[in-house]
Amino acid sequence: MKKDLIITVVVILAVIILAYVIMGISKPSPLIDKDVAECIGGKTTLYVQLGCHACEAQEEIFGENYKYLNVVDCFYEREKCEDIRVFPTWKIDEELIEGAYPIEKLKGLTGC
Repeated sequence: MKKDLIITVVVILAVIILAYVIMGISKPSPLIDKDVAECIGGKTTLYVQLGCHACEAQEEIFGENYKYLNVVDCFYEREKCEDIRVFPTWKIDEELIEGAYPIEKLKGLTGC
């Protein structure tokens, strides 16, 4: 009886660990490295707004390297966002480019 209980507990723990791994609950690794994020950040301004789901998706792509971007949150800094109509918007070479983009596209647009 005690042996059956131990086996049951081990199986339950194994299922929980497997579910944890499959569902990706662990912190995702960034899809971009630090040097590329710094390069993109040095050549762009990213305009976002609190509560914007596309903005959150863009942030997830950069992961922990998001901190290297030049980000303006238009919810808090409205005076910097007079020409911004869509979130997120990237400012690259004085051109406003609306929408969230994959890293490869941003690398192409910035030459990074």
